[in-house]
Amino acid sequence: MTTLTLNPEARHELKIFGLLAAVFAAVYFLPVGTPRFDGAVSEALELTRWYAREHVVLCLLPAFWIAGAIAAFVSQASVMRYLGPRASKPVAYGVGSVSGTILAVCSCTVLPLFSGIYRMGAGLGPATAFLYSGPAINVLAIVMTAKVLGVQLGLARAAGAVVFSVVIGLAMAFIFRHEEQEKVEAAMALPEPEAGRPLRQTASFFAVLVGILVFANWSAASQTTGFFAAVHSAKWLITSLLGAVLATMLWRWFKLEPARIAAVVVATLLTAVALPAHPTWPFLVAVLGLAWLTAGRDDEAGEWFNQAWDYTKQIVPLLLGGVLVAGFLLGRPGHEGMIPSEWISGLVGGNSVASNLFAAISGAFMYFATLTEVPIVQGLVGSGMGAGPSLALLLAGPALSLPAMLVLNSIVGLKKTVTYIVLVVVMATITGWGYGALLT
Repeated sequence: MTTLTLNPEARHELKIFGLLAAVFAAVYFLPVGTPRFDGAVSEALELTRWYAREHVVLCLLPAFWIAGAIAAFVSQASVMRYLGPRASKPVAYGVGSVSGTILAVCSCTVLPLFSGIYRMGAGLGPATAFLYSGPAINVLAIVMTAKVLGVQLGLARAAGAVVFSVVIGLAMAFIFRHEEQEKVEAAMALPEPEAGRPLRQTASFFAVLVGILVFANWSAASQTTGFFAAVHSAKWLITSLLGAVLATMLWRWFKLEPARIAAVVVATLLTAVALPAHPTWPFLVAVLGLAWLTAGRDDEAGEWFNQAWDYTKQIVPLLLGGVLVAGFLLGRPGHEGMIPSEWISGLVGGNSVASNLFAAISGAFMYFATLTEVPIVQGLVGSGMGAGPSLALLLAGPALSLPAMLVLNSIVGLKKTVTYIVLVVVMATITGWGYGALLT
């Protein structure tokens, strides 16, 4: 009896046929016209539109410029010295674990920053600590959690997030220690960084960029008085002042043409006057103006633009695609996607290991903008969600999302991405279960 053996070309064509057949079948049997499916499609588009309006301009674009600046202006040797595998662990992990107190960013916005320091040679452990802490340790979110959900849960979230960032970072470094050894050997071969821009200038430059990112995205506080409310009311004034400082740096330190800088400033001011109720538009004009000032140059400013543009091309398509899928499956807060919300709320009651695990997994795949996790958990608590699953979702949700997973895979690979996800979910599950047990 003879067996049929296909040559490589025939197998390739057969795979293409199978893929086309699968796509055709999926399209052919789409449940178009059913309320659930049509609503999920609408939610996918609504979430993607909301994300584009609220996060791309104010969050992602500044983050891309910061990541580009890291790649352009920070030497690999310097990164390796302070954040590399041979760096002092207390210093490296300390910086990574508390970075979120400054960067009030979501799981997607932190990715270009993580990519910047990781590609420049930062150790996997400290870089992962930064990756988790960036969206998870947010002072305003911690305060809001304590006010809305109770002081106990707020303190548990703060302590858990700090500990998580260090433990997850150490675990990632240990699991992939052999790969990290290659970085150690590379660090030993690197020459001492050449004397370039004074450290004072570099530090000031990054402080201004981070300040613009932080204050442009400063969220409204739950109360109308107090420090956070005062900062929120003055956020655009502070952002404008920082923009003026950046313009001065571009002129004095980067030697950009004063006339072109003045043109960008005037265009930004005119847009702000014309659209006083829409501050995102003058912010976008300023960002596009910065691109106009730096693109096509052969100096360090041009290199800054090139690096930022590389991150933009890599990350934006994956993020928008991920947000689209997340919206289709899970919808928006208060609006359902393909997965009914009662399924989630019905599975997170009590304090079983299963309920905590489900809460952690659900949070990991959902997309939470900064601070939105608090009202979502509040609503779930009203539907019967237990204290343990609440903490599990708060620890896993802000640090992960389906869009973030897709981008992270493109940065560190599938193995490291899956390991990171598993560590976050497992630790969130165990911590939530333990917290719930203490309260019973």
